[in-house]
Amino acid sequence: MKKLISTALVAAALSISGGAIAQESAKAVSLDQLLNQVKTERKSDGKLNKAREAEFSSERADKAALLKKAKSQLAAEKKRGEDLSRRFSDNEQNINQLNVDLQTAIADLGEMFGVVRQVSNDTAGLIDASLISAQYPGREDVMFKLAQAKELPTIKELEELWIALQTEMTESGKVVSFTAPVTDSNGNVAEQKVTRVGSFTLLSEGEYLSYNAETGTILQLPKQPEGFKVATVKNFLGAGAGEFTDTFVDPSKGALLQVYTQKASLMEKYHQGDTVGYIITALLGFGLLIALWKVIALTISSAQIRSQMKNVDNPGNNALGRILKVYTDNKNVDVETLELKIDEAILKETPKIERGIPLIKVLAAIAPMLGLLGTVTGMIKTFENITLFGTGDPQIMAGGISMALVTTVLGLIAALPLILVHALVAGRARSVVDVLEEQSAGIVAAHAEARGK
Repeated sequence: MKKLISTALVAAALSISGGAIAQESAKAVSLDQLLNQVKTERKSDGKLNKAREAEFSSERADKAALLKKAKSQLAAEKKRGEDLSRRFSDNEQNINQLNVDLQTAIADLGEMFGVVRQVSNDTAGLIDASLISAQYPGREDVMFKLAQAKELPTIKELEELWIALQTEMTESGKVVSFTAPVTDSNGNVAEQKVTRVGSFTLLSEGEYLSYNAETGTILQLPKQPEGFKVATVKNFLGAGAGEFTDTFVDPSKGALLQVYTQKASLMEKYHQGDTVGYIITALLGFGLLIALWKVIALTISSAQIRSQMKNVDNPGNNALGRILKVYTDNKNVDVETLELKIDEAILKETPKIERGIPLIKVLAAIAPMLGLLGTVTGMIKTFENITLFGTGDPQIMAGGISMALVTTVLGLIAALPLILVHALVAGRARSVVDVLEEQSAGIVAAHAEARGK
């Protein structure tokens, strides 16, 4: 600003001086006057020039000071730039090293995070399906959340994972009882005392229970396992403190129990035999009734014969009594005739004694033949289903195969006891006949001895 003002003043002075010279030159009328005017103006211009030179000198000093200051500032800025450049280079090296350290740390943490997510997911599935969750529900929520998290786990979340695993291990070795709602096969819910055997089996009121992990409910089995297995449950639940008892547990944590609920019972297997199976059963029952009737009849007949043997002089209405009556009526005949008449009497009594016994033998032979008939019928049905529907679904063939196998088993089951009872009844009948023959031989011998005298 100062420089601009000085320049303007000098220009104004020059303008005024030039205008004055021009005016004086216009006023001069001679050369002397003009010379004087020039000299006068020269002095004036000299003063003005000196003033200007002084002003320029002053401005030059200012400019030199400004230049020196600017050079000083430039040197300072250059030094600062060099320092900044050096610091920038050092910072870049530090940043690169920190980036390397960060990638290493991220890789380690990423690997750990992957392991944590995998373990959390496995643990969540384990806890969700565990029978321990029937007593402590909701434990799997934290594990599912941790398994699905996108950020690194916190210390608290890692502790939750640790506690969940430790709880599962600890509770799997305990036998505890607790009260929980149990849903029966009709959908009714009631509070019951439930006994948990580790993480394997749930028991209540002498029966096995199942746990539905999807709904988190305890269910009664639609069908219990075999009776001897259920009997151990009652003994186990009724045992006192410190008393040792055995019971069956499901090492598959419910899978085997579900298989047992689908397993056909003996009655269901029996009904798979259908009509042929019912006929075989009827034959078995009929044969056993005949055998029972014959055993009773032969027992009574044997008792009557033993009683008659004690009183041979008074023939009664029994097999031996009727033979004795023949002897009483024919005491006067010769030995050969008496022997023939007694043999005739024995032959009359034998069919009565052996009546129905051959029928048992026939039934014992028919039963396996009917079983074979059911087998053939079932196989025919199976092949018909294969022809119509193919072999894609085994259940389509199951009905015919069941009939084929069950009827064979029923036929053998019916034949075996019928053969045994036939042998028993036939033996009893043979023993009665032998007694009659023995007594008859004795009568004939006594008669011959009497005739010989």
